[in-house]
Amino acid sequence: MSGLGELDRPETPSSPGAWDERSRRSLTGHSLTDRPSAADAGERVPGSGEQAAGVGERPVGAGERETGLGGRPVGAGEREAGVLGRPVGAGEREADAWGSPGERQAPARARRGAADPVKTLMHRHRDLCERAVDPLEIAAGLEAHGVTDRTAARFRHRDVFSLAEEMYARVPRDDDAAPRPADPSPPRAGAAWIVYALLPGILCAATVAGLRLTDGRPRLIAATVGALAVALALRAALRRGPLSAPVRTSGTWTCWLVGYALLGDGLLRTALAGGPDALPDGTADGAWPVTAAPVLALALSCAPAAGCAHLFAVRARRRLTASRGLADFSASVRPLLLGAFALYAGGLIALLTITGAVLDEPAAHPQALTLGALLLLARLLTVHGHAHSATLVLTATAAAEGAALATLFAGRLPGCGFLAVPVETLVAGCGPAGVPAVACGIGALTLLVHASRRLTRASAHAPAPSSGGPR
Repeated sequence: MSGLGELDRPETPSSPGAWDERSRRSLTGHSLTDRPSAADAGERVPGSGEQAAGVGERPVGAGERETGLGGRPVGAGEREAGVLGRPVGAGEREADAWGSPGERQAPARARRGAADPVKTLMHRHRDLCERAVDPLEIAAGLEAHGVTDRTAARFRHRDVFSLAEEMYARVPRDDDAAPRPADPSPPRAGAAWIVYALLPGILCAATVAGLRLTDGRPRLIAATVGALAVALALRAALRRGPLSAPVRTSGTWTCWLVGYALLGDGLLRTALAGGPDALPDGTADGAWPVTAAPVLALALSCAPAAGCAHLFAVRARRRLTASRGLADFSASVRPLLLGAFALYAGGLIALLTITGAVLDEPAAHPQALTLGALLLLARLLTVHGHAHSATLVLTATAAAEGAALATLFAGRLPGCGFLAVPVETLVAGCGPAGVPAVACGIGALTLLVHASRRLTRASAHAPAPSSGGPR
């Protein structure tokens, strides 16, 4: 070609060889969308550089792409038209050159169909939604799994409670099934658990009376039988009523702490004096003194503890029904927890004063009060699903008391006198009651801080799924 004008002159293709099937189909009137794919034709898909080449295997400039076969500029309508001038529809313009419009629109429809986050959340917590008896249980379960009011806002709900209401309403249920209660009633203050709560105190009072009225072998028998009866009664009280827990727990460390309240102070005092030289005889003035007043007060305090636990559970359940947010619920339940704790502490102080006066023994307020607070908080945490932390603190407290006695006796070994220095210093400043008071006081304070965080959450007051009624 000698000039630029020759580029616009129509002519017979100058490339060698005949027209292939692809070129012949492009001139038969078929649209671009009817062309076979590269895979079906056995051809290689042209790259970006090859798409700009003309029929004669030469590069085509920008001006040539905008110019028609007749040398005139191609308009917008003609660029959208097919080879024979047929207008291209909207669906064909959106479709890919090698695929149908339905194939391009299918992924978009799939993306639009999966935009139901609440349904996804329900599938993730399917067991919780199916077993829930009301929306409050779903809200408590979501809160236990870390869903907060801020998380609920991403689901277009103002708080976890409204999100739980929608999830509860969308759960499919049988029409013939019995209607679920909208607000499950809290544990009732029945007469059965009140009797069980009073039984440990009554049996402990009878045991203490038997120790005071007997001597020798009958006293030993009375002490053994009485201790077994009190342990069984306490076990029954913790299995029924507001103090019952959904999980089985071991009372080994609780028995150790109560046993130390009965015998620990006398053993510590005797060990500092070089003893003990004999076994305890069940009296307060023997070679190994026994302090029965704090143990009797603790046994009698089972009834106030059950009452405070019941009061806390009922009021917290009502606040859970009335609250519209997790922060609101926590702020309203925290005073209830502190109030129940203070009420029990006041009742225990009164019982310590009465038992000390009746038995003519020191009331032992510091160690008995801290021990009672520790046991109450540990039981509340266990009842509301936090048994691990309660067991851990009880174990650490019992280990601290045991370590105090062990170091005191280990200090008698040659060259090990330094081991007994901390305990001797504490006893010299606070008396033998200082060891259990410090150990139980630290444990009770730890559980109080932990309970103020855990027992003020909605998940701590969700009804047990398998409970057939109030415990």
